[in-house]
Amino acid sequence: MDELQDVQLTEIKPLLTDKNARNFQDFDCQEHDIETPHGVLHVTMRGTPKGSRPVILTYHDIGLNHKSCFNTLFNFEDMQEITQHFAVVHVDAPGQQEGAPPFPNGYQYPTMDELAEMLPSVLTHLKVGSLIGIGVGAGAYILSRLALNQPALVEGLVLINVDPCAKGWMDWAASKLSGWTSNLVDIVMSHHFSTEELTENQEIIQTYRLHIAQDINQSNLTLFCASYNSRRDLEIERPVPGLNEDTVNTLKCPVLLVVGDNSPAVEAVVECNSRLNPTKTTLLKMADCGGLPQVVQPGKLAEAFKYFVQGMGYMPTASMTRLARSRTHSSSSMGSAEGNRSRTHTNAQLEGASAAHDNQARPQTMEVSC
Repeated sequence: MDELQDVQLTEIKPLLTDKNARNFQDFDCQEHDIETPHGVLHVTMRGTPKGSRPVILTYHDIGLNHKSCFNTLFNFEDMQEITQHFAVVHVDAPGQQEGAPPFPNGYQYPTMDELAEMLPSVLTHLKVGSLIGIGVGAGAYILSRLALNQPALVEGLVLINVDPCAKGWMDWAASKLSGWTSNLVDIVMSHHFSTEELTENQEIIQTYRLHIAQDINQSNLTLFCASYNSRRDLEIERPVPGLNEDTVNTLKCPVLLVVGDNSPAVEAVVECNSRLNPTKTTLLKMADCGGLPQVVQPGKLAEAFKYFVQGMGYMPTASMTRLARSRTHSSSSMGSAEGNRSRTHTNAQLEGASAAHDNQARPQTMEVSC
């Protein structure tokens, strides 16, 4: 195999130039309300399953629903080539879908573990055997938990802004203090956007502030946020080659970690990367991008996703019109000691990772910054 190469993604179209930016419209979809062991899930499906192929299943973050989280990406023209090959299943967390009624008093919202346990019922209902997951924030955590519980159902994961850790005591205290001085919308906005974004990117900030405040049921959102803040640690750890690869608790499928270089989630995503198998994990840092890369840079993410899916063996003849490859230096994955591996499963580390002096004796990685 050739050395791994850097990936440069270019010529991406700007987002939210349309004045009607809150029109997160669905096209050609079927809606389902599916009974699960922990309540009903609202699911929106695009297309029909393609034989034994997995579906692309999405799960959104707190303060959003499938429309506001993913429709900018899936309505982007470059995603159409991918969705010709896969059906798409958008899952809305309980009570977060558009027009959702409030839950009755005393309703016990599912835990994050229980939200993951609801997803196999979705696949059974839709007569689908497996999925490629795309999750953001809370949705990324839920899909990770599903992959840990039932790895046979998950062929690959794209995890945006994932945090594998439980909410620590200091985080809890900070959220309590902020809750005394901030409303729910402000707290959710600070979860999605950095301080710099909140002050500089007024168009997208106004769009999502209004969406969170007006389009999402506030009492239901409070319950979803509380569930996410009560999450437990994923308890994953990086396998040691030749020692515990078959027994360690970690994600077994290929994983694409995505984070914007100006996202509040950078540290959490780096932590997650340090716990995953470097031979199956790619870490993509998106330049000039904050907390919602699938919204701000849909072209870059669509292209990276196409590259990821091709690495899994699907869409071998799909065009890569904007993917420019330039040979560059390789760096090794810290703490690993395997031989070279194919670019099918690669680990791309953020800038600042230590350079390797013994590239031939260790698994090669690629540095991806786009």
